[in-house]
Amino acid sequence: MLARKPGTNVFRPHSEEHPEDETLPGLLIVRPEGRIFFANAEQLAHKIRQRVQEAQPRIVALDLSAVFDLEYTALKMLVEAERKHRERGIRLWLVGMNPDVLSMIQKSSLGEDLGREGMHFNLETAVTKYLGEGTAASARQIV
Repeated sequence: MLARKPGTNVFRPHSEEHPEDETLPGLLIVRPEGRIFFANAEQLAHKIRQRVQEAQPRIVALDLSAVFDLEYTALKMLVEAERKHRERGIRLWLVGMNPDVLSMIQKSSLGEDLGREGMHFNLETAVTKYLGEGTAASARQIV
């Protein structure tokens, strides 16, 4: 789970070490790292489900900038997770995808479901869009 260093566009893991870091009410930012494939996809999905249950966001921004490969089984799980979230009124945004991951997603049903509105170049543009939608008036810390 990521938070923003105050006054910057630097996003880092949310921790007790930096209690002043900002989160945005209704927006959960999660950054998995490394390859996502059949052996770790379920564990990752479980961790994200826990975070979603705790935060109750309107939007989950999945920052894939540190993911260099997304295996087909993991993509199928992501498609299913997006569908379930959508049914509960939670939107999924994919952020910071490398060209290979982006191409794979665009060719899948997930790319069609998310459209351009659900895919963002980086966290800065995603947060700007979130704030611009009027879903949060300003960044503030959630305790």
